[in-house]
Amino acid sequence: MLYFDHAATTPPYREVVETMAEIMNKHYGNPSALHRAGEDAAKLLKKAREVCAEALSVSPSEIVFTSGATEGNNMAIKGAALQYRSRGRHLITTGTEHPSVYENFKQLEGFGWEVTYVPVDGNGVVDPAVLAREVRKDTVLVSVMHVNNETGAVQPVREIGRYIKEKNVRTLFHIDGVQGFGKLPVDLKSWKADLYTLSAHKFKGPKGAGIMYVKQGVDLFPLLAGGTQESGHRAGTENVAAAAAVAKAMRLASERQKAFYDKISKLRAMLLEQIRRMPEFLLNSSESGAPHIIHFSYPGLKPEVLVHALEELGFLVSTKSACSSKTSEPSRVLTFMGKEKGISSSGIRISLGWEHTEEDVARLCDALQQAALSLRPLTAKRGETT
Repeated sequence: MLYFDHAATTPPYREVVETMAEIMNKHYGNPSALHRAGEDAAKLLKKAREVCAEALSVSPSEIVFTSGATEGNNMAIKGAALQYRSRGRHLITTGTEHPSVYENFKQLEGFGWEVTYVPVDGNGVVDPAVLAREVRKDTVLVSVMHVNNETGAVQPVREIGRYIKEKNVRTLFHIDGVQGFGKLPVDLKSWKADLYTLSAHKFKGPKGAGIMYVKQGVDLFPLLAGGTQESGHRAGTENVAAAAAVAKAMRLASERQKAFYDKISKLRAMLLEQIRRMPEFLLNSSESGAPHIIHFSYPGLKPEVLVHALEELGFLVSTKSACSSKTSEPSRVLTFMGKEKGISSSGIRISLGWEHTEEDVARLCDALQQAALSLRPLTAKRGETT
């Protein structure tokens, strides 16, 4: 089987697995304990924080270890909304965000906050000037992802950050960086980001681990009460082994980002060219998208049919976000982009990783063509029925 679902999760670096196993075996002390085992664990945690900070060019005190981006996004969005509710109850996001962001805003709407969902264009990209017009004196937070997890659309986060701060310097800017880190350059300072979330398993780290950048001077209402760990942002005994593994994965991904981009961009170009030649498929990803994600639709066909057809041929791909791939509803992301139901209900996502070669992509292209031809009678029959 060839695995083409790296946007859902990635196989970890061998070095990451070894680091995590070694610390779990040898350094199992509680970092808050006063004895030697606790002190050793605390030193490892401190070093991991420094490595993560270096990868993002920020201060170690601005790094908070989490269980991943879902927790980080909840902490950032709800934490900011609750902490700064005296400033106002207006929030801004888009309708194409990951569920761990989008559902936060839906919950806050139910609690009385006002949320503005800024439109995107046909490629899924926000116009910074349009977003800026929605920023008000009572706007507490804007949240926009760096790279869309379904289509690979890249948001102009630098321009968005600049426009936000020009309109209201007190409005916080949160970026869900899950699909961008390790694939594209990251510059939190020039982006004017106040909050930034990552999940380690998206860049060959462990599942159930991640980080959140909290700019110095920004306070968050703690969603978990009970301790002073992580500068009071996240109570609970720290997972030292996971933190060290996150740091290792971040360092390796950061060092290899340009090489990844150069390699994967060529493979993506091969796929784009072949998919355009297949009349059954309609591309939903643009040329300017992230290097590792390609999304297309096969109108008239349920996406799981093509997924299973490709699996029988030895290739693993997906439909939409792994968090919502088992639902039969049309893609919210594609719908918000203005795609009709036949397109938004039949999306397929291919996502590339370090392991892939030109030969792998050529074989996938052959499999796509074979699957499309074999399923053509099925879509024709459905067309006659409707």
